[in-house]
Amino acid sequence: MTQPRSFKAAGLIGWPVFQSRSPMVHAHWLAEHAIPGVYVPMPVAPGQLADALRGLRALGFAGCNVTLPHKEEAATLVDRLDPAAQRMGAINLIVVEPDGTLSGYNKDGYGFIENLRDGKPDWNATSGPAIVLGAGGGARSVIASLLDEGAAEIRLTNRTRTRAEALAKTFGSKIHVTDWSNRAEALAGAALLVNTTNQGMIGQPNLDLDLIHLPPDALVCDIIYNPLQTNLLATANARGNPTVNGLGMLLHQARPAFEAWFGTLPTITPTLRTAIEATIGG
Repeated sequence: MTQPRSFKAAGLIGWPVFQSRSPMVHAHWLAEHAIPGVYVPMPVAPGQLADALRGLRALGFAGCNVTLPHKEEAATLVDRLDPAAQRMGAINLIVVEPDGTLSGYNKDGYGFIENLRDGKPDWNATSGPAIVLGAGGGARSVIASLLDEGAAEIRLTNRTRTRAEALAKTFGSKIHVTDWSNRAEALAGAALLVNTTNQGMIGQPNLDLDLIHLPPDALVCDIIYNPLQTNLLATANARGNPTVNGLGMLLHQARPAFEAWFGTLPTITPTLRTAIEATIGG
């Protein structure tokens, strides 16, 4: 049986990848909009990314998402980058163009900001310093999006200081690096705290961070969504801070990707969110 001419395929490249809820999200939207297509997990081991990306056109894919640990390498392998991806040095979305070339985009920052606004509608990047924990691809997206929103000061801390310093050099004078050993003191006067490390994720140790210096009205965001409530968020909730987990970031960044491949901009409904939450612990 031949496939309908309008049938399109997309997927998620990462290592590991089967824990991701992205296939559920896109399957929901494909069914909701009666679009003939599929979104599949594609485990690609380190060292094999270039081969995998070259195969997208031959396999008839409209494109793919890219997740850990490939976001930064993927940005060096596509044919063109949008301005946001160039600035972040990492991509999470690839579109196979009609001529077979690959365009790279980063929608993580968009998803991050929209998620903050969902959790705290009056949030404003200009309201005070932001603290960012971590210096990987997630931190790049968070920092770039906060700067775009007008943040005047971002305090960056990472277990390996040299990685934080390299990231600060990329983004300029508004980024101030703090030693990991001084991470608790760096929270003083902050309006936003964002964890972009994997500490607190299922299978990883909890983030070791004393919130005693964090103002009680500061927004606390963990870009992790499994579990839905990390130890960091539970501690912040207990002391009265508003909190946001990473599920909304996942859902929001998926919307422009779905539109790019399948031609329809979907919405995040309570039904979708509830269905995804039901599969996640915590």
